[in-house]
Amino acid sequence: MNDTKAELTRSWLIKASRDLLSARELAEAATPLLDTAAYHCQQAAEKALKGFLLYHDVRFEKSHDLELLIGQTANIDGRFADYVEAARLLTPLAVEYRYPGLFVEPEPEEFRDAFAAARALYDFILGLLPPGIHP
Repeated sequence: MNDTKAELTRSWLIKASRDLLSARELAEAATPLLDTAAYHCQQAAEKALKGFLLYHDVRFEKSHDLELLIGQTANIDGRFADYVEAARLLTPLAVEYRYPGLFVEPEPEEFRDAFAAARALYDFILGLLPPGIHP
């Protein structure tokens, strides 16, 4: 692997880890911002998946569809199929709470589920990549 690809992969993972940190901080703030925190859960999963695909030289579309990305990653490692439900949970969070309209705040349990799914997927991906790529 060349250094440029390794650094770019690592940068996707750093962004994913920062999205997880942002989600947790926003959820635990004095005034919790669960709508924005839920969005960051989706973003963490998306960026981790894209980093994994980049590492494996797989092109990906500019898409927030985590099921699509899971399908691509499952072609590399079939265990990604275990994360289809996580993808279904997280994908709508890319837009559901992100844009103006009828304001709805996610329930705390919904955020906890989203955070757990994003964290599990991120940790799984880190376990598949060499430590030198980790943030």
